[in-house]
Amino acid sequence: MSRIAALLGAARRRLPFLAPAALVMAVGLALCGQGLWIPAKAVLAQVLLERAFARSVATGQPVKPWPWADTWPVARITFPRLHRSVIVLDGASGQALAFGPGHVAGTPDAGDRGVAVYAAHRDTHFALLGQLGPGDEIAVQRIDGRQARFSVAGAQVVRWDASGLDPHAPGRALALATCWPLDAKVHGPLRYLVWARPMEGVSKLDSQS
Repeated sequence: MSRIAALLGAARRRLPFLAPAALVMAVGLALCGQGLWIPAKAVLAQVLLERAFARSVATGQPVKPWPWADTWPVARITFPRLHRSVIVLDGASGQALAFGPGHVAGTPDAGDRGVAVYAAHRDTHFALLGQLGPGDEIAVQRIDGRQARFSVAGAQVVRWDASGLDPHAPGRALALATCWPLDAKVHGPLRYLVWARPMEGVSKLDSQS
């Protein structure tokens, strides 16, 4: 009995030191889980968004990816050289961007007159922007069935409040935006913009405008 009592006494003496260590470990695991959950959520959401996008194209009407969603698919962006594609959501709110790229409100649809702007997080759907180079094709399919093809013209780093983006600029252009630096883990004022111009003879989608 004396041996058991001694062991219990030693455990009690260690408890104050073990509790903080266990708390630190729990917080660390929670942060790791959160870091993994964000990309996982983005990937899983794209599966549901693909289904909703296909139904939207088939019916000609916006279809929500899940009943409680406050947004819906509006386009699919394809990067042929990279063999990648993503479904774009209506609006660029924080909630929308958690699941996919967002079509920035107040900018035209891709292929219409002006500059169509799509934004996404640098650690999920637009992590690939850094791999794009001049001449790379970007194809955009809209839920109304229209398609537009663009060629990357260049990229630049700008402040969020001095982007130079003008949705009413002449012509038909495309801009893809994400945070900069691409490998940073904290928020900052800089944005990375990829500019693309319509491929000749393809982007005549708004003949009635």
